[in-house]
Amino acid sequence: MGYVAVKGGTKAIEESIKRLKYERVKKGTAIELHKIEAGMRGLIDQVMSESSLYDQSLAALAIKQAEGNPEEAVFLLRAYRSTLPRKHVSRVISSENMKVERRISASFKDVPGGQILGATTDYTHRLLDSELENESDISIQDWLRAFQEEDHSTEYQNDMADLNSLPKVLDYLRSEGLLASCENNDLQPGDVTRKSLEFPSMRSERLQILTRGQTGAVTSLAYAVIRGYGALHPTVGELRVGQLPIHLDHPLLDEGQEEDSYYIGDFTATEVEMLIPLTVEKEQGKKEIEFEVGYGMCMGQNETKAIAMGILDNCLEKPNKEFPSHNEEFVLYHIDSVESTGFISHLKMPHYVTFQSKLDSIRKSKDKTTEQEVGLHE
Repeated sequence: MGYVAVKGGTKAIEESIKRLKYERVKKGTAIELHKIEAGMRGLIDQVMSESSLYDQSLAALAIKQAEGNPEEAVFLLRAYRSTLPRKHVSRVISSENMKVERRISASFKDVPGGQILGATTDYTHRLLDSELENESDISIQDWLRAFQEEDHSTEYQNDMADLNSLPKVLDYLRSEGLLASCENNDLQPGDVTRKSLEFPSMRSERLQILTRGQTGAVTSLAYAVIRGYGALHPTVGELRVGQLPIHLDHPLLDEGQEEDSYYIGDFTATEVEMLIPLTVEKEQGKKEIEFEVGYGMCMGQNETKAIAMGILDNCLEKPNKEFPSHNEEFVLYHIDSVESTGFISHLKMPHYVTFQSKLDSIRKSKDKTTEQEVGLHE
């Protein structure tokens, strides 16, 4: 069977786009954007993080247009992001100022300020809730009213710390001399959205690529690391989820002072500091265990990704030729959803000429082989 080139025209493409819309609306029901925004928090957070754009309404629009496909939604939102001018750069944001909604440590039970479970699926049974089939706006409002009438403050009021200034768990370790101090790096960070990535990369660039990497890809590579395709077995030192405030300097003052800055809002973020044990050889061959830190932060509440990011951050800080998970080019080039899905999707584009060329080569080889076999028999 021979292959022939197939031609497609404008009319066929227009009909394909119509069919795409038909598939989205064929059940005759329109999904309202505010319902996507209200009920798909996890997907919204994932799309915002991978798009490097914090806007829940636009993320909901992208999800609706993409029919819930996160990769397509990220593509749409990044394309929109690329059209936006950068008018301002915020002051440096310190995660110590996070208004904490959730905060746990897998390393210490009794951390200063206490563990705050917050909203998480960690303690649910993961059983399908059939009651959700009959959930309505009225039943939700009734539940909310009852929830708000409950007194959530008095029972734990005496034990509650100031959620706007919780001490860092790792600072507690440093005060005990169990973890080396970390010096501030005040170098101007690279911007991977404005400049193509070059190797070796700066840590600021690596962290940006990791934080907007595809959640599944980042998680898979980190999983491979702790399964043995890497040299790490980390522990969560501290995981925080909460609101980070953003301030802008006064536009007319050359040297921006904190007291002159403007508060423009806040955004939800997940921050993780991973503790990675490392055996170090001391004097006279004595070996001791020390801890290194892997850092992860992403928009929204996406704890698995932030933890995976912390693992890969430490891997890339400590290159090891034995494992591809420690190779920055391997990791950073393969976790970006737009890059990876774009390259895979390009295989659907016409390759008629190159494929015909390969077929011709195979046919010529077969013809030569047949002629040689006939010659041998003669």
